[in-house]
Amino acid sequence: MTHDDQARPELESSRSTFPLVILGEPGGDDLPTWFRCHADLVDSGLLTHGAIVLRGFGVQSQADFESFASVLSDRRLDYVYRSTPRTAVGDGIYTATEYPRHTTIPLHCENAYQDDWPMKLAFYCLAPPGTGGETTIARNARITQRIGSSIVDEFARRRVLYVRNYGVGVDIPWQTVFQTDRRVEVERYCVSKGIEVVWKPDGGLRTRQVCQGVARHPRTSQLLWFNQAHLFHISSLDPTTREALLSLRREEDLPRNAYFGDGEPIPEATLNRVREAHEEEASATPWRRGDILLVDNMLVAHGRTPFTGDRRILVAMFDPRSSHRS
Repeated sequence: MTHDDQARPELESSRSTFPLVILGEPGGDDLPTWFRCHADLVDSGLLTHGAIVLRGFGVQSQADFESFASVLSDRRLDYVYRSTPRTAVGDGIYTATEYPRHTTIPLHCENAYQDDWPMKLAFYCLAPPGTGGETTIARNARITQRIGSSIVDEFARRRVLYVRNYGVGVDIPWQTVFQTDRRVEVERYCVSKGIEVVWKPDGGLRTRQVCQGVARHPRTSQLLWFNQAHLFHISSLDPTTREALLSLRREEDLPRNAYFGDGEPIPEATLNRVREAHEEEASATPWRRGDILLVDNMLVAHGRTPFTGDRRILVAMFDPRSSHRS
């Protein structure tokens, strides 16, 4: 059986398959070679299903993953203006978000808090977790539908303002976020992205940026929920943490928060409905060593469940898209 014989029935079986799983043939071509012959197959599969697991292709190391990343796309993105801790381990190759293993990472679309983002993500399992640690995924069109037209329309019209504060013991240091220790470089980047910069007397930094609430997929023309207000808003924190932060800081000095683009508060009940819609659509994708998960970053949201053991997932981001073109 050839790879083509094996993969095409999977792609043609059902549009509802999620994620689509494509199995490598024992003793067959390495993944870069296979992909060069089946790039159109993968492309159409991503557009139809939103997420694809490539399994059993003998991807045994970071070097193997980098080789695949180099043929997947020549437009690999660096992770600048970061919102979570990661480690760069190669050329455009990063660890997945390094949050403590007992925490859940809610569903989100990568960089949806910015006005430009990657269209495609590739996750690679170098070491699976002992238990848990699934990557959760969900179809964004169904999330958008569940959220409801009244909320979606309001966010489309009013957009989202993200306010972030960086400093000692406050969120990620700005030097990490912007990958530089030079203020002039931070300012240059922010001017290019329409981000307001305020340097504080204590050396800290506050940024403010208004970005999209929804975005249109360039190929399917679907108007999709595309922001991270539900992650940045203070209501995303548990009540104890929230109360502790507000007892120590003014609201404008919180590590991160989200408002409507006009600066007005977003009702907590609205964001609770947004979170419920994400959770209602979530499905868990367990990892096997050597798996690669490809995701259309606008069609599919992703997250992570708590885990035990030495979970090690790498990620690369590809194919930039801007809200100015969506």
